[in-house]
Amino acid sequence: MNPFEVTRGDGPVVLGVPHSGTFVPADIWQRLTSIGQKLADTDWHVDRLYEGLLPGVTMVRANFHRYVIDANRDPEGVSLYPGQNTTTLCPTTDFDGKPIYLEDEAPADEEIETRRLAWHAPYHAALQSELERVHARHGVSILYDCHSIRSRVPYLFEGALPDFNTGTNGGATCAPEIEHAVFERTENADGYTAVLNGRFKGGWTTRHYGRPEEGFHAIQMELAQITHLVSEDTPFAYDEDKAERLRSHLKDILEALAALAPTLSRTANEDPGSAS
Repeated sequence: MNPFEVTRGDGPVVLGVPHSGTFVPADIWQRLTSIGQKLADTDWHVDRLYEGLLPGVTMVRANFHRYVIDANRDPEGVSLYPGQNTTTLCPTTDFDGKPIYLEDEAPADEEIETRRLAWHAPYHAALQSELERVHARHGVSILYDCHSIRSRVPYLFEGALPDFNTGTNGGATCAPEIEHAVFERTENADGYTAVLNGRFKGGWTTRHYGRPEEGFHAIQMELAQITHLVSEDTPFAYDEDKAERLRSHLKDILEALAALAPTLSRTANEDPGSAS
């Protein structure tokens, strides 16, 4: 199994999809509990949601499941949200805090490092390569990291999650124009709720690649799965009607980002302190 798939385009926007993959190697699968084998924490159908919305877009998608190793966590194991419940680089619990490994079967440090090299590192090498390619072509790259999660996960947050959760690590990972363009469209999406830098402020991917002063912009979108699934439980089926309604808003967001790119590129080129 290739750790990732790349759909290459000639535009300025790159979609990262780290959590829609469901592949788990057999030697890991047999060590998972029935809860783990449910794979409930998958970002179900996120790649399908964004498919075909923006001509020229590039997509880098991880094929492996986040239970193998989480492609949106710091490879050094540093917590994204200190003091809050979250899952780790190589998760041992699900989003409800329940063990996903059989007793004494959780991976030790050496195995975690092996998994990192086999899965996490190749995915990020591919993502970085595409961002650099796009930047060389356009003078700017915009990484839009695509995610989804159940709307209610008491272990991670109270109450119901808004439908659109935009994360820029407090504005540090992208130009203000990008943050504004995305949040404005989610906030005004009829029938949906939205928040900026709420519970999800952007994972390691967004924080690692977002260097707006160099023309590398990154933003994360966490969608509540109620927006596009029939049910947020097995079999996590795709709801065509819900998804089509949602896709119209996602298309508007991506088109706005692509339209901003030339302006951002000119700004970066005019700034003598910027690096390309």
